[in-house]
Parts: sequence; C-alpha cells; structure tokens
Amino acid sequence: MYISIIQIAISIILIVLILLQERSSGLSGILGGGETQLYQRRRGLEKIIFIATVVLAVVFAGLSLVKLLI
Repeated sequence: MYISIIQIAISIILIVLILLQERSSGLSGILGGGETQLYQRRRGLEKIIFIATVVLAVVFAGLSLVKLLI
C-alpha cells in the first residue's frame, strides 16, 4: 500500500523533472530541432535536474521490483 503511494509521488515528480529539462538536448536536437552542437555540458540547475531524474528513475524501478517480489 505505501509502496504504491510512494511510486505515484515519484512518478509525478519524474514527469515534472522531465518536462523541466531543456528540449534541444534530446532527440529533437539531434534531428535538427535545436543547436548544431551534438554534445552540451550540463551546468548548474540543469545538471541537478538531470541527476535527480536519473536517481528517481532508479528508485522508481527499484520500488517496482520490490513490489513485484512482495
């Protein structure tokens, strides 16, 4: 029960973090939607958002595995 509530909260936070990320750094940037640079170094808040997204995705996957085993 508590795992489901935590997963819902993490999924909402993940959605917000993904929407906050810069659009030109994704697939649209590679296909010509953004700058011509293929790699851009993340700095400041952009780096924090990226790391938080990765960490929360790993936590969400871990909770899903725990829920599956219970």
